[in-house]
Amino acid sequence: MVQATSLPRNEAGIAAAIEALSGQFGDRLQTGQAICEQHGHTTTWITNQAPDAVVFPASTEEVAEIVKVCAEHGVPVIPFGTGTSLEGHVNAPAGGICVDMMRMDKILAVHAEDLDVVVQPGVTREQLNTYLRDQGLFFPIDPGANASLGGMAATRASGTNAVRYGTMKDNVLALEAVMADGGVIRTAQRAKKSSAGYDLTRLLVGSEGTLGLITELTLKLQGIPEAIRSARCSFRSVDDACRAVMMTIQYGIPVARIELLDALSVRAANAYSGLDLPETPLLLLEFHGSDAGVVEQSDMFASIAGEFGGFDIAATSTPEERSKLWQARHDMYWACLQLRPGAKGISTDVCVPISKLAECVAAAREKAENMGLLAPMVGHVGDGNFHALLLIDMDSDAERQKADEYIGWLNEMAIGMDGTCTGEHGIGQGKRPYLQQELGEATRYMAAIKAALDPENIMNPGKIVEM
Repeated sequence: MVQATSLPRNEAGIAAAIEALSGQFGDRLQTGQAICEQHGHTTTWITNQAPDAVVFPASTEEVAEIVKVCAEHGVPVIPFGTGTSLEGHVNAPAGGICVDMMRMDKILAVHAEDLDVVVQPGVTREQLNTYLRDQGLFFPIDPGANASLGGMAATRASGTNAVRYGTMKDNVLALEAVMADGGVIRTAQRAKKSSAGYDLTRLLVGSEGTLGLITELTLKLQGIPEAIRSARCSFRSVDDACRAVMMTIQYGIPVARIELLDALSVRAANAYSGLDLPETPLLLLEFHGSDAGVVEQSDMFASIAGEFGGFDIAATSTPEERSKLWQARHDMYWACLQLRPGAKGISTDVCVPISKLAECVAAAREKAENMGLLAPMVGHVGDGNFHALLLIDMDSDAERQKADEYIGWLNEMAIGMDGTCTGEHGIGQGKRPYLQQELGEATRYMAAIKAALDPENIMNPGKIVEM
């Protein structure tokens, strides 16, 4: 099990900061043990390191005041959204103040003619898409969880639609952020492109709160497609499914989503979601476009899949049938837990070049079986990203050790294939030991950027790089 390292605490500074902030925020600052622990590790298996207080700002100005107080007293600041991150991003290894952004949940402006929207960081992706629906627009990044958009930007999230619409780094036009000294910056304007200076937008996207706290986002939007068509196809092996994916991409078929479920995941989906799919590797796909276009795209895919032994191919444009299929995909975490009642699910991800995906998934499956681990796997195979969900008895030291060993092995294998130890979960605490292995000397320059922008190391310390 990953043991989160504790950092030195500034007890006097923490006490002084809490006293100062209590006078300003009243009951919007909480120090109870339960609420502090709820804002610790959340969905990860990393040891919970709770903050000393949680404060709930309602504006950029209030966030800036919090950071200024913490900077004055040398106290860590840890941003918090919905708490769905997986690698210990919201732990407080040196204690400090957690800044819960969920009251900053206003949609500030929709510029439909420009296909962009300005939001506060506590707006969730589902909230935004519900708001946009009657305007014929949507925000395409879908990591599965109903995450906050500020958190999605901070962790550079992606998800099922990334193969067509990209990740958060491709869909954030500009940010407003509070930096380590309490100063407020805007990283860009609403223009779709710019050559003006350093790209601070993409520096902050994926920085996991270690450089600044995001307080406003300008996001790209897409028009809701005229037609949406979903398809599914079973295969005899993961290798056949992955080869069909590579051919589909090479042919230029503009798939919006293309997801792989291994046989174990299909078994879980059948039981949990009431499906009746062959319990072999499965591809789920979605096509966006015109009525004729999506039918043509799904037919082209079916032809390709047939060349690789695909069977039980079905496609539908009926909203109810599409929703049932994709809801089963989004429910995979809960479905897989039913494979071993009482177990905790430990989710990890890696990403490799698509040409290496079949080899990587097959090796991951074989390794899990050899180690006696139950580990269903799903993947965003259009971009080479897949997830293993280890079902672990957390009361067993031996199983926790096996899981830790397996995750380390998987990270190293992906890096060895010219891939990455994380395609979308981020580094946080859990993946930090592998960042040096993946990027080498580049991490020294990351640390230099961190030191320049946050010389006192108060912004989410203990994450990504060491200082």
